[in-house]
Amino acid sequence: MPDASIRDAQDKIVGRRALAKVSWRLLPLIGLGYGIAYMDRANIGYAALQMSVDLNFSATVYGLGGGLFFLSYALLEVPSNLMLLRFGARRWIARIMITWGILAVGMMFVTTPMQFYVMRFLLGAAEAGFFPGVMFYLMHWFPAYERGRAVSRFYVALPLSMVLMGVISGALLDLQGVAGLAGWQWLFMVQGMPAVLLGIVVFFLLPDSPKDATWLTTAERNWIETRLAADTTTLGVSTDHGVLPTLLDPRVLLLGICNVCVMSTSYALALSAPTLLRDATQLDATHVGFVIAAAAACGAIAMIFAGWYSDRRRERHLHLVVYLVLQAAAFVAMSLSATPSLYVAAYAGVIVCMMAVQAVFFLIPGDILRGRSAAAGLAAVGSIGMIGAFLGPWFWGIARDFTGSYRAGLLSLFVPILVAALIMLILRRQVQNARLVEVLPGPAQKAAASV
Repeated sequence: MPDASIRDAQDKIVGRRALAKVSWRLLPLIGLGYGIAYMDRANIGYAALQMSVDLNFSATVYGLGGGLFFLSYALLEVPSNLMLLRFGARRWIARIMITWGILAVGMMFVTTPMQFYVMRFLLGAAEAGFFPGVMFYLMHWFPAYERGRAVSRFYVALPLSMVLMGVISGALLDLQGVAGLAGWQWLFMVQGMPAVLLGIVVFFLLPDSPKDATWLTTAERNWIETRLAADTTTLGVSTDHGVLPTLLDPRVLLLGICNVCVMSTSYALALSAPTLLRDATQLDATHVGFVIAAAAACGAIAMIFAGWYSDRRRERHLHLVVYLVLQAAAFVAMSLSATPSLYVAAYAGVIVCMMAVQAVFFLIPGDILRGRSAAAGLAAVGSIGMIGAFLGPWFWGIARDFTGSYRAGLLSLFVPILVAALIMLILRRQVQNARLVEVLPGPAQKAAASV
């Protein structure tokens, strides 16, 4: 027994050391990449404050162009993740970042609606697969019981990129006329270049897997591999099928539909938030940016907490239900707010709940899928969700042009969020039944499976 205790203590030390190295070496790098990705897909929200006037774009044109990014992204997420398996994470993620960075800078040359549509479509195609690729990549470094904290630490780049956009976008728009460029052109150029530079860094610094990480000792590599192998056994419901069966898996389809609901509302709001807040508060672009930055900072805290707490409780579904219901209530409050202060508070509530949902949602596919199934399943859930991200901004723009106001659109956003909460409850029941089937004897298994 004393020998076993010593071995356990040594194993814990090795594990803590391995996870600390992986966290410090990988999470800041890929987190910075995701922050830049979000900025380059969503910065048209700020650009629209000038761009729509300079180029005479209606809300419908703007909404369709904003959404086309997600259509091409959705079409190419699964192929992209399969390419990552073939070429390795280092090469493929670097390729993604460099090509999307070049196209993000190219947005500064748009002058017509058709050019706007084409560039947004190409930008989505270039970035496709980055997020599901990173999620799949992290599954090969962190055991399940640490994954929520790990994902939230990298995913916190999303609200932090919103903070950065809020702080600098107003200043970039104020460069109107400098060197003969419009403010929105400066915005695209300055915010697009970091993706190219970081892509080069990723190519040289990102290891494909633990066995390629020279900064890990042999004991640390063995510890990671042992823990990941143990996850396959302890999670029980995890599966590793071919690509097509995974895409037709009812759990994957339900998660995809849930993601449609979440993404349609998230991006309808995100791509119009600067305009919404400007109209509601009468603030200028710089101060609107500060409001968005403050809300995003609160969202970053919520994201870290949500990932940590879902790991601690070893439960994902109910956490999501709570955050989704609160988000629906915040949407209603935002649409009915009669004063600027209440409007801003409700907007902050939406962002806080939205970030908490993002921190937990994509942990669920990793809990139920393995190997190629995980690569295809994560991408499929993301792809289906991106259909919502395409439709949401488009219909949002149409509603704005038809009614002359964003208020009706805001009031309707609580509906898909509540649908997502209902789907989470259904998935939770399915997971409970699947685990019950595995531990019960034959006749009882059949009875549980029929529930």
